[in-house]
Amino acid sequence: MAPKFGTSGLRGLVTELTAPLVADHVAAFLAACPSGCGLWLGRDLRDSSPAIAEAVAAAASAAGVDVTDCGVLPTPALALAAAQAGGAAVMVTGSHIPADRNGLKFYTPAGEITKADEAAILAGLGQSGGKAGRAGRRLPDPGAGAAYARRYTDGFGPRALAGLRLGVWEHSSAARDLLAGVLAACGAEVLPLGRAETFLPVDTEAVDAATRAQLAGWAAAQGLDAIVSTDGDADRPMLADAEGRIVPGDVLGLLTARFLGAETVVTPVSSNTAIDLGGGFTVRRTRIGSPFVVAAMEAVLAADPAARVVGYEANGGFLLGFEAEGPADLLAPLMTRDSLLPVLAPLAAARAAGLELAALVGRLPPRFTASDRLQGIESGAARAFLNRLAADPTPLLAAAGLGAEVLRDETDGLRLTDAAGAILHLRPSGNAPEFRIYAEADSPAAAVEILEQALAAVARRLT
Repeated sequence: MAPKFGTSGLRGLVTELTAPLVADHVAAFLAACPSGCGLWLGRDLRDSSPAIAEAVAAAASAAGVDVTDCGVLPTPALALAAAQAGGAAVMVTGSHIPADRNGLKFYTPAGEITKADEAAILAGLGQSGGKAGRAGRRLPDPGAGAAYARRYTDGFGPRALAGLRLGVWEHSSAARDLLAGVLAACGAEVLPLGRAETFLPVDTEAVDAATRAQLAGWAAAQGLDAIVSTDGDADRPMLADAEGRIVPGDVLGLLTARFLGAETVVTPVSSNTAIDLGGGFTVRRTRIGSPFVVAAMEAVLAADPAARVVGYEANGGFLLGFEAEGPADLLAPLMTRDSLLPVLAPLAAARAAGLELAALVGRLPPRFTASDRLQGIESGAARAFLNRLAADPTPLLAAAGLGAEVLRDETDGLRLTDAAGAILHLRPSGNAPEFRIYAEADSPAAAVEILEQALAAVARRLT
C-alpha cells in the first residue's frame, strides 16, 4: 500500500516511507501551511520512528525552518507544546497500526491540519524549490512532556484520585512513564504492568480476547480499581474497570463531557447513541476522523466563541474546545485528540460520587457497543463490497441477527438500524487495509452477538 492520507495523517508501509518521500511531504507541508516559529518534532516507540524523524528534521532544516526535537512523547503533548509556542508540528507515528507501518501527523500553529490543508500538501508534492538560503537550527526539547503532565496535575490536583489503586498497562505507549507520574501526582497508588520491549499495535476500538483476559487477570490478582493505558502515540485512551472490563471510548467521552459541564458535543456517526438519549447535550454528528470533528467544533465556536463545546471519537480521543474547570484549576482548550483527560475525568467523577467506575457507567442510558475489524482488506476491495452491500443489505442483516432496515445513515460507510433499535455499521478504514464493523444494542451480550455474527458473515463474503 503506497503511503497516503487517511482519517489521521499520512500512513504507509515502513519500506515505502523512504527519506525522499518523507522529505517531499514535509517540504510540501511547510510550503503550503504556516509554520510560525518553527517545527516541533516528536515520535512514538516504533523501531522505524527515529530514522523517519531524522528525515523530517533534515527536510525542515533544509527548508530553513528551525526544528525543536521533543523525542518520544504523546501526540497531544507535542501538539500542546507547538500551539503554545506558536509553531507547527510533525509527529512520527503509525498510532495503533502494526509495526511494519508508520506515518506522519501534521499540525499548524492553529492545530491539526484540515482536509483543505491536506489537499494543499498533496498538490505541492514534487515542487520543493531546493535548499533554503539558511539551514534551520536543531533545538533541544524544552520539556514538552513535562508541561503536558503539569496541565493535568495542576488541573486535577493531588486529591482527585486519592485512595484509588490503578494499574498502568505500559506496553509500548509513548505515554507509559508520563501517565504513571500523572496518576500518582493526582493521589492514586500506581502499579506498572506489561511493559513491552517491542512495539505492540494496541487498538482501543478492537481489543482482542487475549488482551481482555489479561486485563481481567491483572485486575483480580492485584486488587485494582481500574487499569489505564493508551494506544501507541497516546491520543486514544483505554480504561478498564475493577473487573478488567474495558469502558468503550465513546462512553468515556460522554462521562468526560458531563464532568466538564459541556453543552455541545461533536462526535462521529459511529459513537454510542447514549449521548443523544440522556446527556442533555446538543449533539452534532460527523464523519469518522478527528479533522471532521475539529471542523465541526470550529464551526460551533465561530458562531459562538463562548460555546462550551467538546468533541470525541469512538476510540476515546477527546478534544476540549473551551476553558473548563478541573477539580483544582482551569483546563485550557486543546483541540486535538487527547488520552489523559478522558481517563482522569471518569475516574475523578466516580471517586467524587463514591462509586466504582462500573457503577458510574451503569447510570448511563442502556446502549452498548462492540467493534472489531477484518485485517488485510485493501481499500478498493472494501469499497466495492460496501457498494454491493448498500444495494441489498437484507441478507447480511439477517446473518447478523437484525430485523429489516428502518433507518440508513451513509455519512461514513453504511450504518443500518432495525425496528428494535439495533445498529450495524460497516466502513473501510481510512488509515490501514482494514474493514471496520461496529454494533450497538440495548445489552452488551446483544451487541457482541451482532458483531460476531456480522464479522463472520462479512469475512465469508469479503475474504
